Amino acid sequence: MYNTFFYIIIAFFIAEFIVDYIIDYLNVKNIKLTLPDELKGIYDEKKYAEQQAYFKANKRVSNIKSFSSFFIVLVMLLTGVFGLLNEWLRTFIENPYWLMLTYFGILFIANEILSLPFDVYSTFVIEEKFGFNKTTHKTFVSDLIKGWLISALIGGGLLSLLLYIYNLIPQYFCILALAVVAVFSIFFMMFYSNIIVPLFNKQTPLEEGELRDKIEQFAQKAGFKLNNIYVIDGSKRSTKANAYFTGLGAKKRIVLYDTLINDLTAEEIVAVLAHEVGHYKHKHTLYSLIFSLIVSAFEFYILSLFLGNEQLACALGGSTASFHLSLIGFALIFSPISMILSILTNIFSRHNEYQADAFAAGFGLAEPLKEGLKKLHVKSLSNLLPHKAYVFVHYSHPTLLQRIKALDNN
Repeated sequence: MYNTFFYIIIAFFIAEFIVDYIIDYLNVKNIKLTLPDELKGIYDEKKYAEQQAYFKANKRVSNIKSFSSFFIVLVMLLTGVFGLLNEWLRTFIENPYWLMLTYFGILFIANEILSLPFDVYSTFVIEEKFGFNKTTHKTFVSDLIKGWLISALIGGGLLSLLLYIYNLIPQYFCILALAVVAVFSIFFMMFYSNIIVPLFNKQTPLEEGELRDKIEQFAQKAGFKLNNIYVIDGSKRSTKANAYFTGLGAKKRIVLYDTLINDLTAEEIVAVLAHEVGHYKHKHTLYSLIFSLIVSAFEFYILSLFLGNEQLACALGGSTASFHLSLIGFALIFSPISMILSILTNIFSRHNEYQADAFAAGFGLAEPLKEGLKKLHVKSLSNLLPHKAYVFVHYSHPTLLQRIKALDNN
C-alpha cells in the first residue's frame, strides 16, 4: 500500500488543503471597516455590519465542513478504505458495471450524509437569519431527492458509457470519451432550461408591458433575435436575484429571476440583459465550450495513463486494478493540475465578463448597469473587498469594484 503513488497522493492532498486554507485565511483577514470611495454609499453602516456578519457566519460553517471533509478523506487514504471498499464489494458483485455504480453510489451517499447537516444549517439558520431563505422544508427535501436522482441517472449513465468504451476499445478511449462529453455538453447547453430547470422551478414567458417592450427595443437595436424571455420563480427559494443566458441557436433564451424584476428598475434590467446579450455576441458560450473540451481532452489523456495501474490501486488500499479505483486515484493525483486549470478557466471567464460589460456600455448602459450591479451585491450581502489571491483562484467574475472601474473607463 505504501508505495510511491501513495506518498504522492498524500502529499498533493495535504498541500492542496494548506493552499486553500491560506487563501481563505487571507480573504477573511482582508475584511475592512471602511470601503474605498468607489464603493461608498453602496452599504450604509448598519447594512455593511450585516454583510460582514453574514460573511463570517458562512465562513465558520465552510471551515468546519472543509476541515471535517479533509480529515475524513485523509483517514480513508491512510487506512486504505477506498481500496478495501472495492475488495469487499467484489466478494458479492461480479458485473463490472454494477460494481462501479455501487462503489460510487456508496461514496456519493456517504458524502451526502456528511454534507446534509451543513446544508440544512446554512439554509434554515444562516440564510433564514439574514432574510434570504424562502425554501420550505418540503421544497428542500424535494430538491434533495430530485438532485440525487438526476445525479444517479446522468452520472451513472456517463460512467457506465465510459467504462463500456474502455472495455470495448481501450486504445481509443481518449477520443471516444471526449466525443461523449462533447455531445453531452452540447445537449445539456441546449436543453438544460427545457429539461432540468422545470424539475425545480416554474418558467413563464415575460408578460407584455413596459419591461418587455424595452428589452425588445434593445434587442432590435443590438441586432439580437430574441424570441424567448422567461421569468423564473427564484423567490420560491431565496430573495437573491439573478439573470442568465442559456442555450444555443434557436434554443437560446434569457431567463430573469422574479426577484430581479422586483429589485431593479426597467432600465437596470435592460442593462443586465445587455450584458447577457454581450456574452452571445462575443460567442462566449461557444468559446467556453471549446475551452472546456480542450481541458477534457487533456484530462482524458492523463487519465488513460493511469487506467489499469495496479500500483495506483494498491496505493488506495486495493489489490486489483479497477476502472473506478483508477478514477479516484487519478482525481487525487491530478488535483494540482486541476487547480491550475480551474484558475485558467476563471481568468478566461473574468475576461469574458469584462467584454460583456463593455458591450452593454457601448449602448449607453454603463450607469444603469453599475447601479443594477450595486443593488444585486447589496441584496445578496456580497463581500465587496475579497483578497486578490482569493479572487485570482476562485472568482469566475471580476469584483464589483473591478467592474465599476472598467465601466468608468469605457
